[in-house]
Amino acid sequence: MTLTRIQLSGAVQRPGRLLLTGLAVAVAAFVVFATVLAHRTIERTILDTHRGTPSAADYVVGTLDAPVRTSALPRIRRVPGVAEAQARTTAFLELRRPAAANLSVTADPGAGLLSQVRLLEGRYPAAPDEIALTRRSALRLELGTGDTVTVKTGSDRLVTLRITGLAVATVDTPTMRGLGGEQAFAPDTTVTGLSEPDSYLGQIEVRLTDSADAPHIRARLESAAFAEGPGEQAAVVPAEQIREQEKRDIINGYGNLFSLVSVFLTVAVLAATLISTSIFRIVFAQRLRLLALLRAVGADREPLARALAVEGALTGAVAGFVGVGAAALAGNLLPGALTLFGVRFSAPGVPLTPAAAVMLGAVAMAAAAALSPAASAARVSPLEALRTAATSAARQGIGRARAVFGCALAAVAVVLAVVAARQLPRPGHEDYHAQLVLLLIVFSGALAYFALVVLGPVLVRPLLNLVGRPLRKAGPLGRLAVEGVGAATRRAAAVSVVVALGVTMTGVVLVGAASMKVMAERNITATAPSDFWLNSAAFDPLPPKLVAEVRRAETLTRVLPQRSALVRIGDVREETQAVDLNLRKLSTWGKYRAHRGSLDALGPGRVALLGPTARDAGLDVGDTVTLTRGARTADVEVVAVVEGAPLNAGVLTDPAELDRLGLPSGPTGLVADAAVAGEQGRADALKALRSAVGPQDEVYIEVIADGRDSETADLGIAVGGVLALIALTVLIAVTGVGSTTALSVVERVREAGLLRAVGLSRRGLTTALTLEATLYGIIGSAMGLLLAVPYSWLLVNATGANVPTEFPVLQLVGVVLVLAALTGLAGALPARRAARISPVTALAVDG
Repeated sequence: MTLTRIQLSGAVQRPGRLLLTGLAVAVAAFVVFATVLAHRTIERTILDTHRGTPSAADYVVGTLDAPVRTSALPRIRRVPGVAEAQARTTAFLELRRPAAANLSVTADPGAGLLSQVRLLEGRYPAAPDEIALTRRSALRLELGTGDTVTVKTGSDRLVTLRITGLAVATVDTPTMRGLGGEQAFAPDTTVTGLSEPDSYLGQIEVRLTDSADAPHIRARLESAAFAEGPGEQAAVVPAEQIREQEKRDIINGYGNLFSLVSVFLTVAVLAATLISTSIFRIVFAQRLRLLALLRAVGADREPLARALAVEGALTGAVAGFVGVGAAALAGNLLPGALTLFGVRFSAPGVPLTPAAAVMLGAVAMAAAAALSPAASAARVSPLEALRTAATSAARQGIGRARAVFGCALAAVAVVLAVVAARQLPRPGHEDYHAQLVLLLIVFSGALAYFALVVLGPVLVRPLLNLVGRPLRKAGPLGRLAVEGVGAATRRAAAVSVVVALGVTMTGVVLVGAASMKVMAERNITATAPSDFWLNSAAFDPLPPKLVAEVRRAETLTRVLPQRSALVRIGDVREETQAVDLNLRKLSTWGKYRAHRGSLDALGPGRVALLGPTARDAGLDVGDTVTLTRGARTADVEVVAVVEGAPLNAGVLTDPAELDRLGLPSGPTGLVADAAVAGEQGRADALKALRSAVGPQDEVYIEVIADGRDSETADLGIAVGGVLALIALTVLIAVTGVGSTTALSVVERVREAGLLRAVGLSRRGLTTALTLEATLYGIIGSAMGLLLAVPYSWLLVNATGANVPTEFPVLQLVGVVLVLAALTGLAGALPARRAARISPVTALAVDG
């Protein structure tokens, strides 16, 4: 206990060193708990906005396997103990007036605990002939509160509906997202009245009264839900069971994002441990003289090492509490602040179990991080008390055993990386297990980084010779900075490997984000190449008058004709759609890429196939196949395979091939863009398209840009999550760099005094130490890029998602420059403090 009190007393007497040591652990705890809260925030936000069954529902009547009929709804509402029952169903109608379009009316009560709609304007419908439009549909149809629309139901009835208000859905379920055309909301009695008589409903959500006896009511609900048809029985399932299934389905859909968060959490813990280890190593190394004096007066190694480990554990306890508290405060305040900017995120709350786990983890992490430095420091010889701390801390090189161990780690890492590279998926490789390959790559990367930590002191000097050459030529201060790094390679490695970890993680995340973004944009562009698609009902040519009017519309631009036909490919019996759209004239042509082959080769006699179409036909680039339409055939060469194709096409072909297959020359469809960007410009363009369509024309208008907007929004969420991870990654690196660099400068006051004593000015000393700190960042960045480039390539290709590897060179260079500047800044502040101390005072300092 005496040794423990001595160590803690010494730490308290140096608050600057204690602050820097605790800061690293606190930020590590902050990052880990912030990552946990970010996971909860993402999960809660997705569930709150995508889950279909409200949290207030107690039972759900009707499932996909055991549906419920419309006639059961009033019987269920009459069951004693039922407070509210809401049917989830949609009526799909043909809008006849004021424009020809599709209108989907979704059932919702509009208020209450089971409502999933928010009223924006007017009042919610109450009568059977009333609806509430979405704001976007109202804009496109040029309608408002009080106007009427005429619709045609599935039973060919014409019904006039009055618009009583504007509303918006508060959830984004797959069903809601899949609704095409214009959208509206109404009570379920109105929707069932517009649907087929006694049709099946999606489900009925039931909320019970507080005094209801749930087990007895379930039996009554089953009796009330019994469909009149022979042998039919609707299922009654607890709503919590349905919500859990929805949760699993949603999380599975966002599995890659959650996996990324989980992987990052693991890496964050590893990074925090390594940073803390480096910091404790520096702190204990700079106290070697004090430790040697303790050894000289009889202190044993084991109690001394134990005292240093206890110091680390107590530091971790305080810092863990501060870090967790700061993360909880920031995590719950940030969603509220984001709502001011129109961004909605659910608050994560304060999960007590993870909070306690992170605090205990901070204690364990700090103790574990202190163990190795403490054991090393406790082995100090009493003779070290006769030496200066500066000399003790400036040991160079590594021992033979450490060198062999480091080389072995590097060799195993390379072997695992080569094995993983050979297992990467190739064209036609269907039996591929991504999890195993990803595990190999992550394990290889971890071993490579540990090899970097072990061999760091050896790697510093050759890298220093490379990056320090310009500074050597810049003058004496540059040479002094380079020699300062080279004279203490262990200290330089301790700082540089922290930077290397930050650069590696940030580089991998940046490459992954850029690659995913490029792939997503290509897929979005491929399936939605323009804003609008106007096509005939049965691949018949469009009326020439309609085509001419659309071309003359000032609110439309890039109006391109296209023809579609159903063809057979080779011996495949099922027909697929062939489209002759000229991709080169689209505004999105620059984003088109083939998965294999090249779209530039498209022309007479050459086609591109959609990936599933090519697989079904057993075709690949370079193969020749026969297209058949009726009695006509055309032999073509496959020059490209794409993963996404426009206008539901399975074959992208040249117009000459459709001519050979006997298709009439008139276009069967048109694609066009709105001349003015924005929702208003899109609404004006849609109005022009609808006005061109005559009452007898069997023509459909699809706003394919709506789907593109939805996919782009999802991409924005994913990229936003990745950017948040990058921010946490940079925070880890900056904290580690700042703490270790500041400690190395603060603890070298005696060395600074020697330089001042031989005539170096304050400004010169500050500049030299700042340049030295900047070199730490540059060397660490070089080490990090050596790992980030190959491992990011491996990780992107190992996903098996055909994602192209995109290296954002400017962003990677920016990361190197920013971290170099931050390391310089981290060294500049304590360097100025060291320079202000007089040489006499500095020389009297005992390290």
